[in-house]
Amino acid sequence: MSNIVFTESSGLQDSVYGKILDPLRMVIETKAEAFQQQSLLPLLFNMEKSAHYGESITGMTSMQGPKPVGEAGDYPYDGFQEGYKSVLVHETWKDKFEISKEMLDDNNILQLKNRPTAFVNAWNRTREMFGIRLFGEATQGNGSFTTGGKTFSTKGADGQCLFYASHPSKTGNYGTQSNVFSDPFSADALAALESKMQDFRDDNGVVLDVSPTTIMIPNDYALKKAVFAAIGADKDPETANNGFNFLFGRWNVIISQYLNQFIGSTNTPWILLDRNYNETCIGSVWYDREPLTISAKVADNDNLQHKGRARWSAGFHDWRFAAVGGISGASALIS
Repeated sequence: MSNIVFTESSGLQDSVYGKILDPLRMVIETKAEAFQQQSLLPLLFNMEKSAHYGESITGMTSMQGPKPVGEAGDYPYDGFQEGYKSVLVHETWKDKFEISKEMLDDNNILQLKNRPTAFVNAWNRTREMFGIRLFGEATQGNGSFTTGGKTFSTKGADGQCLFYASHPSKTGNYGTQSNVFSDPFSADALAALESKMQDFRDDNGVVLDVSPTTIMIPNDYALKKAVFAAIGADKDPETANNGFNFLFGRWNVIISQYLNQFIGSTNTPWILLDRNYNETCIGSVWYDREPLTISAKVADNDNLQHKGRARWSAGFHDWRFAAVGGISGASALIS
């Protein structure tokens, strides 16, 4: 979560309520800072700020490059065009909590700390789960999901779900491409999916500089064991020989217990991510339009009321930064 802004109604500092405002603020800021240090969002998204109602993201296709023309040959024309465009519109999020007059009168320290702690934990957990859910729903092939009566897209700029079997080319100069596969995790499957991503093409069929270095998995003990067996030793994990394990030391692993809630019962997905390509070509992006603003006032029932409000959006643009294995019904990398 970006910076927290606090506002107060006039007169609160001159009342009994004013004595509790600074301690409550300290609890909220401390808990928010602790949660931010553990957040996975900066590892999965380009974290940006916005000053607009929404943000439009686009890019350009590659050029074909120079051609041999012979002696005194003319300069051949080359060109490029705008690629797919995506638009993210910021959503407003709100919540509130109250400290009762009785709690203040009785100086109930435990409850005075629990309410703001639960409040800020809920804010951070909602943001974290929203970001993870975008990936989780996409592994199910769901182009959107609904929460709080609002619908959010998991589609990229090409109009397809982030993980899709036939992503189209904007120019028509290359065939469709897949970034979803059925293979359960293994050392061989990891090597195969890495190689597949390294051969991802742009809309003109030009090989891109995709090089995944991050593995994202749900909190599944068997999958965790398989992943760390494959990448955690410098010897070949599949045999008793002394062959060198070329997967060793090259991977970062993200484990999210939130992902478990959104992957379904028939899949055990494992996702490869290229953070460099994500940053360069905007694969996934998170926009903070307005930081969490907390206002304090005395409610009509004499309780001390805190309201929280923020605006943000998140989604996908260029699908090539990620690929997923372990999805039932998808095609296999290894026959």
